[in-house]
Amino acid sequence: MGTISHVITPKLTLPHLTSSRFHGGSLFPHSNDRVSTLKLARVSRKIRVSSELKSQTSSTISHSAIDFSDPDWKAKFQEDFEARFRLPHITDVFPDDLPIPSTFCLKMRTPITGDFPGNYPSDEEWHGYINNNDRVLLKTIHYSSPTSAGAECIDPGCTWVEQWVHRAGPREKIYFQPEHVKAAIVTCGGLCPGLNDVIRQIVITLEIYGVNKIVGIPFGYRGFSDQELTEVPLSRKVVQNIHLSGGSLLGVSRGGPSVNDIVDSLEKRGINMLFVLGGNGTHAGANAIHNECCKRRLKVAVVGVPKTIDNDILLMDKTFGFDTAVEEAQRAINSAYIEAHSAYHGIGVVKLMGRSSGFIAMHASLSSGQVDICLIPEVPFKLHGPHGVLNHLKYLLQTKGSAVLCVAEGAGQDLLQKTNATDASGNAVLGDIGVRVQQEIKKYFKEIGVHADVKYIDPTYMIRACRANASDGILCTVLGQNAVHGAFAGFSGITVGICNTHYAYLPIPEVISHPRLVDPNSRMWHRCLTSTGQPDFFDDYDL
Repeated sequence: MGTISHVITPKLTLPHLTSSRFHGGSLFPHSNDRVSTLKLARVSRKIRVSSELKSQTSSTISHSAIDFSDPDWKAKFQEDFEARFRLPHITDVFPDDLPIPSTFCLKMRTPITGDFPGNYPSDEEWHGYINNNDRVLLKTIHYSSPTSAGAECIDPGCTWVEQWVHRAGPREKIYFQPEHVKAAIVTCGGLCPGLNDVIRQIVITLEIYGVNKIVGIPFGYRGFSDQELTEVPLSRKVVQNIHLSGGSLLGVSRGGPSVNDIVDSLEKRGINMLFVLGGNGTHAGANAIHNECCKRRLKVAVVGVPKTIDNDILLMDKTFGFDTAVEEAQRAINSAYIEAHSAYHGIGVVKLMGRSSGFIAMHASLSSGQVDICLIPEVPFKLHGPHGVLNHLKYLLQTKGSAVLCVAEGAGQDLLQKTNATDASGNAVLGDIGVRVQQEIKKYFKEIGVHADVKYIDPTYMIRACRANASDGILCTVLGQNAVHGAFAGFSGITVGICNTHYAYLPIPEVISHPRLVDPNSRMWHRCLTSTGQPDFFDDYDL
């Protein structure tokens, strides 16, 4: 097997939005009016784009092969859904493994110490455990029509189908004896606010269960193979105040050794609980590690904690670091606004994170109230032409005297020269759309003889290095605790996330097939457009 970068690269092909096709009946009445026709065509294009993006996300919700003429299709769908979202468990490989009473009970106020000589502390009267049959409803809106804004429908009639996932939390029975556990934590990918918060809570919760062998693997998956890197002993004393700083106590890196080498290292080190903090690619690696452990019949619980500042993990309300990123992005936007507003014909350009998904740019633009143009990867745009970004900037300077433009890093990649370069994780190296937009703005206004004072701000690394804000701090705390609960409950190959404000366990394959994307027909994007007042940025001949 090759390096782990071959495993952790998300299998994603972004939609070719400019060549999309709409399949369906007539949407609009006939009109001989040219302007009306163009307006209707633009609406049709929005629906085509939205439909194509949903066709990707729907892969986690339904199957294209469903025969909707079958009167039992709904029951069959639910049966298939339950099978796909069943959580892998230690007993799948070790069916004779018997559980023991949980050592986690908050009615006990004395520290758990000693070697547990056959008697595990428990309190049958404590009602703080989660029943294994508890479920969380994945979708809560009953759409009445596929044309409703943001509609996510399984069948053409938008039939309501309940989709339940497993509720996260401590179980009354556990499958690991704490004194026999050696737990490891690894942080992969790039930096993200909240990494230290999650590490801290995992360690604290493990100690409450009674685990006294906890280590950190330095610098991502690389730490499993690099002989110069040694385990970092972790305890409550070590992690007590790490959440007060940004970054990761353990360090981060991309890529790493092969899955076989990682599992060899786990076996050699005696690690039987592995907590993996990372995004789509890192979770793909965690799932491969889980599968290899099952193949070798190793009793190892592999649990993921979704870490992506872009908020692009499927099925989850949000991932940790996102709220902090939006809050810090507003500071950059406010600086760009002040620069632009204080200059004659000032234009502020802010580039924010978002390789495939524009959630940060959208939410930061919406919350700041100072952005005139928001550009995201999911919505195509043109820089030039009568309906291009540059022409609208000219209009803004004429009417307002200044403008602020916010662009996600993955937006407008079709306007840049493409390369085949990839990073250590196997992700395509993106062109710098922020610099390109800045250059094109300067060039355009120089050519038309209009003065423009352009200021460019890229706060990416400042945002990534921040400590988590209060909202993310709470999210990180709960995610870290639930990751430990899931491991002790015997689950493996799972991740923990927040679904409709409730915490749930999800099988890793169901959340890593591709990034979660902004739906251009969603209410949130419509709210952003209402705030910015921006038009559609494409020419009539592109419709």
